[in-house]
Amino acid sequence: MKLTSEKLPKNPSYTSLSHFAAKNAKVFQWRKEKTDHYSHANLVDKALQLLKERIRRGDTMAYFLRGQLYFEEGWYEEALEQFEEIKEKDHQATYQLGVMYYDGLGTAADSEKGVEYMKKIVDSPCPKARHLKFAAAYNLGRAYYEGKGVKRSDKEAERLWLFAADNGNPKASVKAQSILGLYYSTKEPKELEKAFYWHSEACGNGNLESQGALGLMYFYGQGIRQDTEAALHCLREAAERGNVYAQGNLVEYYYKMKFFTKCVAFSKRIADYDEVHDIPMIAQVTDCLPEFISRGMAMASFYHARCLQLGLGVTKDEATAKRYYSKACRLNPALADELHTLLIHQRI
Repeated sequence: MKLTSEKLPKNPSYTSLSHFAAKNAKVFQWRKEKTDHYSHANLVDKALQLLKERIRRGDTMAYFLRGQLYFEEGWYEEALEQFEEIKEKDHQATYQLGVMYYDGLGTAADSEKGVEYMKKIVDSPCPKARHLKFAAAYNLGRAYYEGKGVKRSDKEAERLWLFAADNGNPKASVKAQSILGLYYSTKEPKELEKAFYWHSEACGNGNLESQGALGLMYFYGQGIRQDTEAALHCLREAAERGNVYAQGNLVEYYYKMKFFTKCVAFSKRIADYDEVHDIPMIAQVTDCLPEFISRGMAMASFYHARCLQLGLGVTKDEATAKRYYSKACRLNPALADELHTLLIHQRI
């Protein structure tokens, strides 16, 4: 399973460019009649001009903020150059370089170099690096789990994730808490009670992926006593917040409960996501793993196709049904095959 990097944690001293902009609000207050000045490109350009002036005056914070703005805009080559320039003076730049080299953003992927930068953060005695340590430990755990840049070791990955999760501390790596839930529910042998505990901690700290996972654990009685009411509460709330896997599982629930009209309406919206462009965008916005987003889309596509094939809650349309069946197969062949087997045995 391919994991994703932890985003740059907020600095207690200054959080991001938005904080910088708030302190310089007059820069972003243009006359309302000139609506073109409100375009994103103009805002970015104005911010860069201001940062350039701040750098000229010797504002050290502005160096990092300019690199971070480049990073957030997807201008990775420019961000890499800026972060490399200040890495010896700014721990946040070092952290971002670790992410960029590991993931190959703005440069060829170099997992060993990415690991080296993350270790610098974890091992740093400097108080200014303290807020980055949990996130860096999560990223190191990912490297050991994937065996990239270091020798693969589930044991070391687990150790680092437990450190990063810090007993459920909301100021620690919530992503590590969620990944521990996933890890304990997929490792052999499974440790479902531990999985439930960590998903509960992560969900309580706002993690969207774990909220959907909790819904399924309640639904099937995994690591906790089965509770359909609690399951539906978790799944519906997660679905409303944008968890596509939770949405796909709700589609399946509506189908099995014979709420066909509701199933069709809900599944069509999910099934019509663009599998090429929307999955990366949804993953970025929700911080959910792309694999589970594609699973949710595949599930919705399959059940939408089934409703169209049989005319359940919608006018029968076998040609369109075939298109949605095909999409389910492209998105997740294993899941589509599993659902097709259930269909053959007349279980759906």
